[in-house]
Amino acid sequence: MHAATASRVERTPLYRFVAPRYWRVWLILAVMRLMYALPLRLQRALGARAGRLALRLLHERPEIARRNLAVCFPELSETERETLLVRHFESLGIAIFETAVVWWAPDARLRALAEPEGLEHLQAALARGKGALMFSAHFTCLEMGARLLCLYTPLHVMYRAHENPLWEEILRRGRDRHAEKVIRRQDVRQLIRSLRDNKAVWFAPDQAPRPSKDTALVPFFHEDAVTNTSTSRIAQITGAAVLPYFPERLADGRYRLIIGAPLENFPSDDHVADAARLNALIEARAREVPEQYLWIHRRFKGRPSPYRDLYAGL
Repeated sequence: MHAATASRVERTPLYRFVAPRYWRVWLILAVMRLMYALPLRLQRALGARAGRLALRLLHERPEIARRNLAVCFPELSETERETLLVRHFESLGIAIFETAVVWWAPDARLRALAEPEGLEHLQAALARGKGALMFSAHFTCLEMGARLLCLYTPLHVMYRAHENPLWEEILRRGRDRHAEKVIRRQDVRQLIRSLRDNKAVWFAPDQAPRPSKDTALVPFFHEDAVTNTSTSRIAQITGAAVLPYFPERLADGRYRLIIGAPLENFPSDDHVADAARLNALIEARAREVPEQYLWIHRRFKGRPSPYRDLYAGL
């Protein structure tokens, strides 16, 4: 097993975040720190309750999820979708407490929680010497999935900066503590350097990007979605293998870390077709554990006319 050596990054002193606009974040962090010491099973129970409470108290995020589920699961009745919505918010609540464990727990506490399925695929890909792009998606246990994978390989992690500076600092510190390197989503050059250095890079490009030359309208469930086409471009430039990586939270308190075999005939000469293939992988996984996909994200935003705006009024 491997415990990743954290990269050194410049840190912003925490005393700079004392203004009242940060007090709510500090309160959440204090609760997370307290909950971290509890047994994992109790953490999950409390997290599920917190998620159900958030579902009752919030409006915008539950409505976004409700509309996404209506589009993606039209075969379900309204009652079945509402049940799935509750389970999703339970999963989100668990993820908050889970993240505290990701940031602060020692490796010894985590090793018993999971062993990768398909680690041989990653080892074989790295033996080629051209890096491994660990293609993932925004499931609610993505933070835990990345942290657990760090136990088995030096991992470079791409991430999207948070709008709140304090959250951004804490998130970056937590990831940097265990990953070999953290890479901002915009820093594609560093991503390419990491792959050319024969590193495994965790990469989750499934959130809706702004329309650009590197995006296309590609099917996702029953709707076209603005989708990043850069995965196949990066694989083409670097020669890196692309391996699906989808962690899953299990009911017994453990996790599945599913490392798929490198995608065959990828990339092709059609980046849009490649993006559709990747969306299909995410969709298939989301159908298997629907409560764990991140339905509170506006996945279908940014579409041009005459596409309907699924989030009108929010």
